[in-house]
Amino acid sequence: MPEAFVINNITKALDEKLYPSITIWERLEGRPRTADFERSLRAEARDALFMLTRQWQAAEFQGEDAGAPVRTRVAVRTSRLTRLQLGDSEAQDLSAARPLEQQVQARPTRLVLGADKIALDLRLVLGQRWLELITGIGAYAPAFTARYPFAMPDATARDDAAICADADTWQSFAAVAGRAMDGGALYLYLHADAAHHAYDGVAVATSHRAAIDAAASSFLAFADELLGPRDDAAWQPQRLEYQFAVASRDGLAERVFRADRHHGGALDWYSFDLDASGSSLGALAGPPDDIVTRTMLPKSVRYPGMPEPRWWTFEDGQTNFGAIRPDTTDISKLLLVEFGLIYSNDWYVVPITLNGDSVATAEGVVVTDTFGGRFWIDAAGAEADWQRWSIFSISQSDPGTAAIPSLVFLPTAAKVNDGSALEDVSLIRDEIADMVWGIENTVSASEGRGRPGLTLAREVRSYHERLVNETASSTPAPLLENDAVIRYDVMSSVPENWIPFIGVRADGSSREISLQRAAMLRLVDNDPLPPSKIRPRTVLLRTGLDDPQPAPYFVANAEVPRSGTRLSSAYRRARWRDGRVVTWLGIRRESGRGEGSSGLAFDRLLPKER
Repeated sequence: MPEAFVINNITKALDEKLYPSITIWERLEGRPRTADFERSLRAEARDALFMLTRQWQAAEFQGEDAGAPVRTRVAVRTSRLTRLQLGDSEAQDLSAARPLEQQVQARPTRLVLGADKIALDLRLVLGQRWLELITGIGAYAPAFTARYPFAMPDATARDDAAICADADTWQSFAAVAGRAMDGGALYLYLHADAAHHAYDGVAVATSHRAAIDAAASSFLAFADELLGPRDDAAWQPQRLEYQFAVASRDGLAERVFRADRHHGGALDWYSFDLDASGSSLGALAGPPDDIVTRTMLPKSVRYPGMPEPRWWTFEDGQTNFGAIRPDTTDISKLLLVEFGLIYSNDWYVVPITLNGDSVATAEGVVVTDTFGGRFWIDAAGAEADWQRWSIFSISQSDPGTAAIPSLVFLPTAAKVNDGSALEDVSLIRDEIADMVWGIENTVSASEGRGRPGLTLAREVRSYHERLVNETASSTPAPLLENDAVIRYDVMSSVPENWIPFIGVRADGSSREISLQRAAMLRLVDNDPLPPSKIRPRTVLLRTGLDDPQPAPYFVANAEVPRSGTRLSSAYRRARWRDGRVVTWLGIRRESGRGEGSSGLAFDRLLPKER
């Protein structure tokens, strides 16, 4: 053997090829002898061994699903949803004449001026409706207009600040004062006492009173449909969410589905959990269960871009599954990739028509394949395993129990259109001031339109300052001059559309904190009257203020995270199954945009103004 030698500089040795004995590895690649692949792609009969090898490589010899289904027989047990409970109120029958969204989300249409007042546009509509109803009875329109008139706002009264501060609102009220009938006043009068009559205080012939009473009944029905319910039992102001439940009969038992954290908007099966506490809404008195059995031919699932089941089929390339980059926690994308690449040609559809207000439970499916074999298939996720993940199934309120293999079909509208926001409130945390603020971004003005809350707040502030300046009897005494270069400021100010919420100890707890609505003072220079409290103008934040006995308003501390929360109130419109158009006023809750700062500060020393 040759003697061993040492290479001091391997790079130089390779570049200059000083030692030919150095081994260099190179890649070996096959080179075809022809450019024509037509014969190679034919997969001729003599390539059977190659095809068997490919099947073995793809583990097809280990498959147990070689047969394809040719017939299915499905048994589905259905039960009707018959009962509805809004919040903690008494359970009632679930109405099939209205969509479930309206029955749950509808709130009273009484805006801005308190629970006993109605917006100007609705008052005009009600007045016009009443005059139309009595047109054929007699010439009583002038008498009712004089009995229920619109009062002219007083530009010098502080109580009319919400109307007179805004020029557009004041002009709207001034335009109808003495010219139109206030239908809202008539509606509230008739609702106050069943013994009240529409002709009270109006000179109506005795022979016409029965017709007036009949017109009043039609008027009340129209007004109730226009103004919505008298209360909003499903809305929980402390939790800022809707809470309700529906129930159906399940054999000799009852199943109650509860939605304890519905934030408005779309309503579907995922909003509910099965109540495992054993509560009852009285659904056992409803119709019994119905067993639906169907025998059908299954249809394979197809979708655009689906991988072809054959080995030598060219795909269109519209869907590139290789370009999907899911995260480890992105379960939906992982399921999509697995379905598209592995099980895409193993899925079949068996259509069954069910009612839109029912609970369907698949009792089982009998599948007959191409080899004549018959298989009984149970519902997926039927085992009591709490770690099993499933879709389109209702979870139970007890986290240690499995989801029920049932599909809940709710009587909801197919499409709901939302109008512009009448009210918009943002609840944000102010860590500097150690409190929460309810910012009224949009406020429903007295005439019924949504207006910017900051603009209305500035107008009201200017209105009070003008009243103080106009009513001041004399010029206030000037401050005593001194040589100080600083001044003492007790408290800074914030816009009047910022409503404070302060942390207080929750009732019955020594550690839990609740957020209580507070009030800022309206401090106007040279005002002879004591400072008044600034109250919220949105119904969303006025909870308890318009009650006969005003009550404080508390919000659970956990409902306002660091990201904040946002509430908006708007009209929603949908078309029901019979073609009718239904509208209602609903609330939607969304995530906020983070923390904020009001600039509120106390006990400050500031430079003296020169």
